[in-house]
Amino acid sequence: MGNVTGTVASKFAFFPPEPPTYKVLKEEDGKTGLSFLTAEMNVDVHILETKSGNKIVATLWKHPFARFTFLYSHGNAADLGQMVELFIELRAHFRVNIMGYDYSGYGASTGKPSEINTYYDIEVVYDCLKNEYGTKQEELILYGQSVGSGPTIHLACKLQNLRGVVIHSGILSGIRVLCPVKMTFWFDIFKNIDKIKHVKCPVLVIHGTSDDIVDCSHGKRLWELSPEKYDPLWVKGGGHCNLETFPEYMKHLRKFLNAMEKLSITGQTNKQLTQNLSIEESKHIKCLRFGKR
Repeated sequence: MGNVTGTVASKFAFFPPEPPTYKVLKEEDGKTGLSFLTAEMNVDVHILETKSGNKIVATLWKHPFARFTFLYSHGNAADLGQMVELFIELRAHFRVNIMGYDYSGYGASTGKPSEINTYYDIEVVYDCLKNEYGTKQEELILYGQSVGSGPTIHLACKLQNLRGVVIHSGILSGIRVLCPVKMTFWFDIFKNIDKIKHVKCPVLVIHGTSDDIVDCSHGKRLWELSPEKYDPLWVKGGGHCNLETFPEYMKHLRKFLNAMEKLSITGQTNKQLTQNLSIEESKHIKCLRFGKR
């Protein structure tokens, strides 16, 4: 019964693009390439083997003067081929490296999508950043969009010295996306509602007030439960997949990154930073009230 329930829940959670939007290529110099990449993009490609034996595709979009590195876990119904424009824009606007990857069963990554596989996926990607590039936790910002909030919060619970976490259109749990239950069931997946309290760094929550896939109440609750809250962004009229098109998205994310850089330079503690929100900022921390859809 448990396996059946888990399988049903996973089918609600995972929708990899079919067919994938790109192919893995072998370059003339023997290096691995991807069909959407060109040399001037300055991207490293990795094929990483996870604990479950799956081989996942990861790409590091490098900035020569990066102040931080994003480890970006994308949303559902997307793969790396669809993230190109966003990664280019984020890298250029915010002077960051971006490590993006495809979950098992997404894009050219092998295996089947599942909750545990996404955890193995993000863990091996983090190991790559740490071992291949020397990325320190203090230089790392985990970014999780939609279903990507699951592996993001999972890894954030394990790393105690992260610079920050961004939860973009995040979910409280898999079952709670389907119906507003009050308790956590054993067969639920991505139990972010129970894990977020263990994240020990500043958490920025971004959510659209008109999200008809994951209600804004999910974002509000995740923000409320975060021990070290950063001024959230409730995008008025924003849906589930279009928040990047709103001017306030870029503006607020830049403000967060500037605060994280200041934190790094001054040695101010994470808790001091989150307690020093201005009165003006604190006026905007409440999400709009939502009725049933």
